[in-house]
Amino acid sequence: MKFKGIIPALITPLCEDRKSVNEAQARKFIEFLIKQGADGFYVLGSTGEGLVLEEKERMRMLEITVDQVKGRKPIICHTAAMNFSEAIRLSKHAEKAGADAISAIPPIFFHYRTEDIYNYYKTLAGSTTLPFIMYNHPSANGGMNAETVAKMSEIDNITGVKWTVKNYYELMRLKDMTHGEMNIINGPDEMLIAGLAAGADAGIGTTYNVMLPQYLELYKCFGQGEIDKAREIQYKINRVITCMIKNELISVTKHMCAMLGFDIGEATYPLKSIKDSGAVELEQELKEIGWPFAQ
Repeated sequence: MKFKGIIPALITPLCEDRKSVNEAQARKFIEFLIKQGADGFYVLGSTGEGLVLEEKERMRMLEITVDQVKGRKPIICHTAAMNFSEAIRLSKHAEKAGADAISAIPPIFFHYRTEDIYNYYKTLAGSTTLPFIMYNHPSANGGMNAETVAKMSEIDNITGVKWTVKNYYELMRLKDMTHGEMNIINGPDEMLIAGLAAGADAGIGTTYNVMLPQYLELYKCFGQGEIDKAREIQYKINRVITCMIKNELISVTKHMCAMLGFDIGEATYPLKSIKDSGAVELEQELKEIGWPFAQ
């Protein structure tokens, strides 16, 4: 399986307790993104707050997503956890629930050798028969280089990597090392055009939740060789991203979803609430930039 196109890193709508999934809003928002043209969903990654949700809520959010999507779009489920036994359970559950692939960041907090990371991915990927997408994230020892990722690709069902580090030299080296066979998916939203130019097949991102039509147009223009037009769209997107990253990105994204009419709720505690602090300034700046953009 090779994932292509624009894949939102799906937010997880929460109830007032900031820890349990709001099923009704999750279904409503998933349907909204499908109608806009999403090419798939990446569930319970950093955007979906997977690492800080209780295991039962992670399982529930995936089950809701699979049931709502009903096979119309592919679903990648992020299953990493601080406790490895939990990660195994989540991976097995993802296969049983109907996900199309699983994904995980490398182990975090402690310093891990390449051999340790290899054994981690071999065991986790081997816990299911699903395709496995690695998640190269800077929070995990600064991120993996091309050699490390290429070594992991030797594991049977590892088929790709979500590349969220901003070193595109290493991405190009990885593309070359794996002879173009590895499914490389760009992570940094603000550099999608750079990732595509370096050889990425697709994009997964947080801000796709609130600017999906623009990302779809950028991807289409790039594929058709309309590079100048794609660059202008990236500039437009980046003005919004610059505004968003002045505050906590997940909290801001959820507030912007609320501005679009979705009762998404707050981010998990103790992430800040934009509703209580900074909402007026945020909304004013977004308005000046022209967001939400006309569809």
